[in-house]
Amino acid sequence: MSKKIYLFLADGFEEIEALGVVDVLKRAELQVVTVGVNGKKSQMGAHNIKVESDIAFEDADFSDGDAFILPGGMPGSLNLTNHQQLRKLLQQKALQNAVICAICAAPMALSQAGLLKNKTFTMYPGMTSYLADGDIPTQNGVEVDGNIITGKGPGLFFDFACAIAEKLGSGKQVEVLKKAMFWGEK
Repeated sequence: MSKKIYLFLADGFEEIEALGVVDVLKRAELQVVTVGVNGKKSQMGAHNIKVESDIAFEDADFSDGDAFILPGGMPGSLNLTNHQQLRKLLQQKALQNAVICAICAAPMALSQAGLLKNKTFTMYPGMTSYLADGDIPTQNGVEVDGNIITGKGPGLFFDFACAIAEKLGSGKQVEVLKKAMFWGEK
């Protein structure tokens, strides 16, 4: 049975980090549901690309989720960080060992939820003022520490998505996908 992933969208999200990740994960044969967190299903990306989510946060039942993903972008990452119900959900799911993922500026939401304490993580440079005291990112492109997966920025969406797929047991599909998409070829 395919693992179920919820990807959260808030106005101001980074489009490639959201849509590129969804695309890669679906190609890896994983089920992805996009969730609007602004009380409606429609969100406007950071570059004025309007996206219709599959479901609004208030209408979702997250009990079947294996992974939860926060794309970056501004002010999308701030909107995700400030969403109290999302924060509580992430804290609860982390305790249940769900895979929790954030890329670019979005690790700030994980930090503010207390999920990065004593974790190795990465994020977009210059966003450290949004982190809780003691949370210090690496400069690596992607970090996997237990069930926390983080990515540095938009150009690393493919590696970030592949790390998520591999963590969820789709490593074989990832290898096929990398070859089919000529990933890493010059």
